[in-house]
Amino acid sequence: MNEIKNLNPVEIWRNFHLLMQVPRPSGHLEKIQQFLLDFAKQAGVEAFQDAAGNIIMRKPATPGMEGKKGVILQAHMDMVPQKSPDSKHDFTTDPIEPVIDGEWLRANQTTLGADNGLGVATIMAVMESKDLKHGPVEGLITADEETSMYGATNLPEGELNGDILMNLDSETWGKFVIGSAGGIDFTATLDYQEAETDKTDAAMRVTLKGLRGGHSGLEINEGRANANKLMVRFVREAIEETDARLAEWHGGNMRNAIPFKAEVVLTLPKENVEALKELVADWKAVFEDEYKTIEHNIEFFTEEVPTPEKEVPVEIQDNLINAIYACHNGVVRMIPVYPDVVETSSNLAIIDIESGKAFIKILVRSSREDMKDYIATSLESCFNMAGMKVEMSGSYGGWDPNPDSEVLNLFKKIYKEQNGEEGITQVDHAGLECSIILEKYPHLDVVSLGPTIRSPHTTAERCLIATAAPFWALIKQALLEVGDK
Repeated sequence: MNEIKNLNPVEIWRNFHLLMQVPRPSGHLEKIQQFLLDFAKQAGVEAFQDAAGNIIMRKPATPGMEGKKGVILQAHMDMVPQKSPDSKHDFTTDPIEPVIDGEWLRANQTTLGADNGLGVATIMAVMESKDLKHGPVEGLITADEETSMYGATNLPEGELNGDILMNLDSETWGKFVIGSAGGIDFTATLDYQEAETDKTDAAMRVTLKGLRGGHSGLEINEGRANANKLMVRFVREAIEETDARLAEWHGGNMRNAIPFKAEVVLTLPKENVEALKELVADWKAVFEDEYKTIEHNIEFFTEEVPTPEKEVPVEIQDNLINAIYACHNGVVRMIPVYPDVVETSSNLAIIDIESGKAFIKILVRSSREDMKDYIATSLESCFNMAGMKVEMSGSYGGWDPNPDSEVLNLFKKIYKEQNGEEGITQVDHAGLECSIILEKYPHLDVVSLGPTIRSPHTTAERCLIATAAPFWALIKQALLEVGDK
């Protein structure tokens, strides 16, 4: 761990190392909130926690720079808690274990938390610095971005004083994001009366795992397998060919992560167990062939388990499976004027069916409100036909690009001076808090940037170490060159 604190630039890596010691999964932020308040006190800057759980830090301008435009450095404090199936890590109590793997920093069998811990570490570095030159600076560190964007959504109006928002939550160095998708959380539920299981039946747990998973915004266009969508193909045929019945289904655990694992419990006549095992082997071969250039570690296997007393009634089972089979997952279409960027998508993220209750959770994303409504309504129609109750929540709009942004032009100028090449301006399909903050502070000039991070929201999350130094150099110079009010 000491190696991390000594990486370049030490200002950022030292603080990121501190953050790795503090548990901060979404929904469990008390420890990180207190940590940040204690840090600000030690750094000698003003800080407080607002009603939404956000931490605000304020640092006055260095002498002679009081007339500069105020800058808000913004990141989110929570991280996605994903771990490998055999990891015993407890995200509510345990520190993240870092691993330097060549050019990359990753974690030991868990998400790293570089999304968005590196952004928070950058804010900390600015706040504690005694030699940086800058105008008035605020740090806005938001709560529960990964699950609901709660902190940004409930950010009080009139709390921020700045003129420029530098969002530090983008994941490719050298790219400056000036627009992002909006989103909506889709939940379908159904309560049902369980049926008695035939006591002479066997029961088999069928597990699909080892998929890459990934970020449901940034990596939805890469053709990665969705464990729930693969599993439903097998389950449907198992019911038809082996007289299987569905007792349980558990797949995925985060709305904004492509599910890498799903498992079902099926009951079936004992004489059909071998046929089920053969069917699993057949589908494993199909999946490996379909995804041979994308997925390299597919595991698909069975194990016998005690026969449950109850299972899903046939009619309910068939309706649920039909709906899961039919519901859209993946890219709907690309942005016509940015044909390399996804416009609209859906991620069949979580399925939980057990004990008389069915829950299906999907994250819908789009940079167009009409297309967001279209795909959400399509999904609603699909699950309504299965008799499920549908609720939409947490809706947030897209961030409209401003190619004439003053701070964008500043970043690109400095980037070229420091790196000898042109920076890239882009629009992301990932959801960023910028759009929500702009609704309350429409005067802000906003750009998002960050060092290179790959596979966020998965255990393969990693940061390209060498990109942190030029990122920090750019932030420091931009703070120095920000224009006057």
